[in-house]
Amino acid sequence: MTKMILIIFIIGQVFVMSKNIELATFAGGCFWCLEPPFEHVNGIRSVVSGYTGGHTSNPTYDEVCSGTTGHYEAIQIEFDPSIVSYDTLLEIFWHQIDPTDSDGQFVDKGSQYRTAIFYHTESQKNSAEKSLKQIDISGLFEKPVATKILKATVFYRAEAYHQDYYRKNPFNYKNYRKASGGDFFIDLHWKIDKPVNNDKKLKKQLTTMQYYVTQECGTEPAFKNEYWDNHREGIYVDVTNGDLLFSSLDKFDSGTGWPSFTWPVVKRNIKESVDSSLDMIRIEVKSAAGSHLGHVFDDGPKPSGLRYCINSAALKFIPREEMKKNGYEKFLYLFEK
Repeated sequence: MTKMILIIFIIGQVFVMSKNIELATFAGGCFWCLEPPFEHVNGIRSVVSGYTGGHTSNPTYDEVCSGTTGHYEAIQIEFDPSIVSYDTLLEIFWHQIDPTDSDGQFVDKGSQYRTAIFYHTESQKNSAEKSLKQIDISGLFEKPVATKILKATVFYRAEAYHQDYYRKNPFNYKNYRKASGGDFFIDLHWKIDKPVNNDKKLKKQLTTMQYYVTQECGTEPAFKNEYWDNHREGIYVDVTNGDLLFSSLDKFDSGTGWPSFTWPVVKRNIKESVDSSLDMIRIEVKSAAGSHLGHVFDDGPKPSGLRYCINSAALKFIPREEMKKNGYEKFLYLFEK
């Protein structure tokens, strides 16, 4: 079968794009700093710096910096969604910015440095809105999220000297990043690991099985655990500290005998790392508090294609009707139609 090729004509240039390639467009302050985090991600074909969202055609860098064009400095990504999901791109994007700053980013102030997600499809719009709402209610920031979610418009490629600036001018780029305050902000707000609970306290708090699973990376018996066939509406939280992890809305019957989910509700509350134990290569899933939860596999249902296979012993289930009295009222929006 011949692979379908889509040819797109834009401003006198021809772009050849396979049917598996999609676009993602993000504005996150200086586009020099937004390129590197995406460029080495598997499934991303290209990352281009440019201008978008304004009211003039073919703007120059000087015109955009004047603040009169309405354009954002932005990057446009070509990616293969069968390899890397749009949700993953969103997560990478959020972790590069201060989403509460409506005037720019770090030392760079001005309309061209505002943050925005430019969606190309309704699916991207829905994912962006969901991720924004999760950050807004996460408690990570005191101020509300100021990042805009806007429909994608014409994207103008920036001048050649702006493309891959971090590679062409590594010394200047590193000095700029350090002086901008961006790295400090990212380390402070996005890379904080929560401390692991005191071992003695946990031994009193948890059952033998819960301690074995969460603290000793154990695995409970399949089909003989509390939640594998639980079909009630509600949320699943970390049994050690109550952090929200999963929802019944993302739970499915995988036939494995353990609770399985397509996606976590609050992505920052889990960590993923390579597990090479038992002569296998797997991706281990831990809570932000350091508790072993289970593993994630790529044989799940659409749209994520993922299967978070989680031990019941690592979870505590909060029924929907009990969420308010247990302090999870702000997450009731998940169950609104």
